[in-house]
Amino acid sequence: MKRVQKQRRLYISATSAIIAVSVIAGCSGTSTNTGTSTTGTGNTGAATQSPGTKPAETKTKDAPFKISVMLKSFSNDNASADSKVWKQVEEYTNTKLDLQFTPDASYLDKMNITLASGSMPSAIFVVNVKLPAVANAIKGGAFWEIGPYLKDYPNLSKANQTILNNTSVNGKYYGLYTTRPIGRMGISYRKDWLDNLGMKEPKTIDEFYNMLKAFTNNDPDKNGKNDTYGMVVTKYPGPWDIMQTWFGAPNKWGVKDGKLVPAHLTPEYLEALKFYKKLYDEKLVNQDFAVYDSAKWNDPIVNGKAGVAVDVADRSYQIDEKLKTVDPKGTMDLIGAVSGPSGLHNQPTTGYAGVFLISKSTVKTEAELRKVLEFFDKTNDKVMQALLGYGIEGTHYKMDNGKLVTILTINDNMGPDINNKNMNQLSLQIPYIIPELFKPSTPLRIKANEVMKENEKIIIANPAEPFTSNTFTQKGAQLDQIVEDARVKFIVGKTDEAGFKADMDLWKKSGGDDYTKEMNEAYSGVKK
Repeated sequence: MKRVQKQRRLYISATSAIIAVSVIAGCSGTSTNTGTSTTGTGNTGAATQSPGTKPAETKTKDAPFKISVMLKSFSNDNASADSKVWKQVEEYTNTKLDLQFTPDASYLDKMNITLASGSMPSAIFVVNVKLPAVANAIKGGAFWEIGPYLKDYPNLSKANQTILNNTSVNGKYYGLYTTRPIGRMGISYRKDWLDNLGMKEPKTIDEFYNMLKAFTNNDPDKNGKNDTYGMVVTKYPGPWDIMQTWFGAPNKWGVKDGKLVPAHLTPEYLEALKFYKKLYDEKLVNQDFAVYDSAKWNDPIVNGKAGVAVDVADRSYQIDEKLKTVDPKGTMDLIGAVSGPSGLHNQPTTGYAGVFLISKSTVKTEAELRKVLEFFDKTNDKVMQALLGYGIEGTHYKMDNGKLVTILTINDNMGPDINNKNMNQLSLQIPYIIPELFKPSTPLRIKANEVMKENEKIIIANPAEPFTSNTFTQKGAQLDQIVEDARVKFIVGKTDEAGFKADMDLWKKSGGDDYTKEMNEAYSGVKK
């Protein structure tokens, strides 16, 4: 306990830092910080401490409780039981940990094998509860339903209701989610180009279009050459998904006359498609977007060829920092969204990067379940969020006028006595800690935090997120591909509105009608 108590000034991680340390690459109304929740009944302890105060004593007399957890890793040199960080987590939570790190590249295969074997750790991380193997395991009773227990824990009881809903299965909660910013999407653009052209920050879709057109045709870099274009798009379809919400299109599913309707069957979706085609026809986006590698997304902006990227807000400062190494005068800026026919809208993330499910085969009793929940609850105390997210004060981070400033990232090699690599993957970030207490390193990082916070007011939630469908489990990949192919064909002019309608009829006949029926049955059941 003494080693834990040395970390007396424990602070809160910012949105941008959480994204970085969680190794989540940018691809994609309710506040993540203040989601509706039931007040916990236990002692709030360190979870409600003021910044800089000593964590509450954890009084334990029982033998350490053994917990095994299967989770992702993003580097080869994983933390081990010899790590100071690992030991401090065990001491603080009174547990004996068996952390089974599995490389991200092979995680899905290992997860499927583990689920099929029936021999599981106490808790297993899954990216999505709707993956076929996971959905089948939940349906078969392999995991505990944890919803009724969350109110009993000071941190877990503060889980965001929107995110919980997104992780639920037909109205029931099985998973402890790992928090990610829910209002993360934004428009990153070359501010120096906009200034060169004497233009103002766009507020509407029309002004956004005019910016792209000027970036393409009006020599925004003032080099006398016609060598620039408006927006870079890659084969990753995220930008199209984000921009369609500006037109009022639903986020995957909408509700009309009390029934769920797929987004791609709405008039607003078609209006967005016509806009995308206009951008393509006028060469305001790269003509090879359908095959352009998303790993090279930043390159055209950094190299002075493109001026805009629509993606996660943190892409803005990532590009800005690279841009300044090439062009010291180059600057990026950021906005959340532009206003469309029905006002300001933006696509949210689901608010989570995955969930931990608790196995009934290993955690056999309710008493043991409560021990596992208590462990996860304690790892969300401020002292543990700082430890798992940043490492050890004085080694990995320092305090500057009451703000946390990183010295080394948690993935810097500090040796086995301190090594914290990948232990951040254990952190749920519930409650989602206030980013204002972290000290961002640049003004644009500060603005990204502000934009993501403001976005929470305009996000369009997916009302069908909690529901599963047998048809989609079997045919989901095929159905999604039909929609995506139809969108690309329309944008590049290989089909027209009649052809798009024919593709949507194909979607319906290929299982889309059954999928829609099953989703509405689930939706109606929960409403009742």
